[in-house]
Amino acid sequence: MTANADRTMVLTRLIKAPVAVVWGAWMNPETLPKWWGPDGFSCRTTPIDLRQGGEWVFDMIAPDGTVFPNHHRYTVVTPQSRIEYTLHWGEDGPKHADASADFVDEGGVTKVTLAMVFATPEEYQTAKGFGAVELGLQTLGKLARFVGAD
Repeated sequence: MTANADRTMVLTRLIKAPVAVVWGAWMNPETLPKWWGPDGFSCRTTPIDLRQGGEWVFDMIAPDGTVFPNHHRYTVVTPQSRIEYTLHWGEDGPKHADASADFVDEGGVTKVTLAMVFATPEEYQTAKGFGAVELGLQTLGKLARFVGAD
């Protein structure tokens, strides 16, 4: 990732729950849409297939009703360890980032590291400018609350 430092965002959160619980909340098609997104946002999901080669098409809905179309394509799923996926602007829209989520057991606490490598440094700066770091950390906070670990 060092070669892409000018377009890489890394977010980390310790969640006081076992990896199996955190992984289960992330990789369950019924629970993922319940907690995904920043505080006050909700998800409207169409197809959701969280396996390697699968995809998730969804709209993030802001508290003011603004709709943000999203599309994740899952390229790697290593159970209870790592997920890799591409982020697209809406269903079959242009790719704007490659992402990964790592789940590491630290004595019964799960360290979740979410990394995004944006298509260009400009996209990274735009994301950072609209608060993507804070919004991403809110999303990880919602995950912690969802599993009862916050």
